[in-house]
Amino acid sequence: MSENWRDMDMANPTEEHSMLREMVRNFVRDKVEPQALENDREERFNIELFREMGSMGLLGLTVPTEYGGAGMDATSVAIVNEELSYSDPGLCLAFLAHDQLFVNNLVHSGTDAQKDRILPKVCSGEWVGCLGMSEPDYGTDVLGMQTNAAIRDNGSWLINGRKMWITNGIIDEDGTPADVVWLYARTGTDDRGRAEITTFLVERGMEGFSAGQKITDKLGMRASTTAELVFEDCVVPAENVVGKPGESMIHLMRNLEHERVGLAAMSLGIARRCLHDMNSYATEREAFGKQIRDFGQIQRHIGESWAEYRAMRAYIYDTARQIELSEAGHRLDSDGVKLYATTTAKNIADRAIQVMGGYGYVGEYVVERMWRDAKLLEIGGGTLESHQKNITKDLKRDSEAIDS
Repeated sequence: MSENWRDMDMANPTEEHSMLREMVRNFVRDKVEPQALENDREERFNIELFREMGSMGLLGLTVPTEYGGAGMDATSVAIVNEELSYSDPGLCLAFLAHDQLFVNNLVHSGTDAQKDRILPKVCSGEWVGCLGMSEPDYGTDVLGMQTNAAIRDNGSWLINGRKMWITNGIIDEDGTPADVVWLYARTGTDDRGRAEITTFLVERGMEGFSAGQKITDKLGMRASTTAELVFEDCVVPAENVVGKPGESMIHLMRNLEHERVGLAAMSLGIARRCLHDMNSYATEREAFGKQIRDFGQIQRHIGESWAEYRAMRAYIYDTARQIELSEAGHRLDSDGVKLYATTTAKNIADRAIQVMGGYGYVGEYVVERMWRDAKLLEIGGGTLESHQKNITKDLKRDSEAIDS
């Protein structure tokens, strides 16, 4: 029996993946870490650093090289999300909204003309993209959205409505809207009475498109901007419709699988940082004449965190390995890995605060920020409850997955 299989590292399966990880880890150490605390405190998106990621080839990881991308896969996305989130999950969330929610969607669903015109700009960082799906009264209930679009006699569309909780919805302190929005809007009702959803590419400067309020005083992810987007008789030309009217659920569900693995990988970066910091602190800190790592209570926090960290790492990279970005079909594990990893990261961050005591409770020592950032991952990209529902439904349909 060949022994080569023992050399397989799911987190770095090829030399190209290893080189990517090393490049991003060095970038995080030299550029991301020094600014993370300040921009969290100021609730400020570091757009200059974000655009530097474009020059590194990171803003179009899964984009074919002919459009200015890196032509990589879901594992590469997990690597970058993990490494960025080790230091600055807020910056990583801005990256995810751009690279995974906008750019990857356009790669697999846009027309050649749309890709030719837009992909080079978003891959370089000249344009910042976002996704407009959630609304003030509709989040997980996508089919309940009220933003609507009506076709006009000349073939253009008129859009009205609001989107809420949009990462990268504005890109600076002046309230400048995102350069381009992957927008879902209701365009009709099917024979069963369900909403038909259509995708539009809405660009800054289009009539009727503006940014509303910036959402401030968030619990976490403060280094990314969250905003409301407003569409008041917004005119979108026919060439900015993605696919056919009413077919958006197809690429929406496909990209959700990709997004959820990315969010799980963010959780892995948070967990690794918290484990690293609590482990170091347990050696440095002494009480009653001993390093605190000699006490059973501390050993439980570190030991359980290590086991859970290793479990989530294996699950995340195994799922990323199976993701085919142009297809759907891995909802069971993309939901499962996000369900497990996001809560695990929050729990490990919580233990890190407990181990570090008062030092863990203040921002300078990072784990407090990681704990706050981790909570969003249990909500965004699908709530824990939605994952539980999906997993239960999928296992009813395919119970053999349990024994596979």
